[in-house]
Amino acid sequence: MVDATHPLSATSLAWPLPDRTDLRDQLLAAYANGRGYHDTRHLAEVLERLDELGESGNAELVLAAWYHDAVYDGRRHAEERSARLAESDLTGADLPGTGVDVAEVARLVRLTAHHDPGPGDHAGEALCDADLAILSAGPERYREYTAGVRDEYAALSDETFRAGRLAVLEELAGRDRLFRTAYARERWEPRARANLRREIEELRSVR
Repeated sequence: MVDATHPLSATSLAWPLPDRTDLRDQLLAAYANGRGYHDTRHLAEVLERLDELGESGNAELVLAAWYHDAVYDGRRHAEERSARLAESDLTGADLPGTGVDVAEVARLVRLTAHHDPGPGDHAGEALCDADLAILSAGPERYREYTAGVRDEYAALSDETFRAGRLAVLEELAGRDRLFRTAYARERWEPRARANLRREIEELRSVR
């Protein structure tokens, strides 16, 4: 059972497999396992952003959100390993009558490695936008986000972390658009651009 004080209790989205709450609880345990940014709060925020985008009724999309950072241990190919976990869990689950396309769930999870869905990929656009929506957070939440990311790379020196973080931010800032859905471009992109510029300037100013 989910604790009533758990961050996920704040979201209006339900776990889409009511007969397999054991899988939900396993995922909650994974997200709560000593992470920095990619924790249960991040999961809740992605689910809430999907709801904001009007996607709460898409079972594959909601499941992909639950699984997208299920494996996150600082090693490479976390998204691929998360997708494989989704395939393993859901293929072996008793899903008759749910209409869930396991291959679609895994495909969506894999998209979060680069956040670059193809043209017309509505579900992919929604998930990638929801995952990147933290970039549009207010000042306090954005500071918490960046601190959480730094915690996840605590083993790296400040210099190495700054170089890697700058590379990620500059790649994002160089995109023609951060978000693919019209809603996100209108409501999230301006603040996200401002946050990226500010963080890049701060990182570049460190000597």
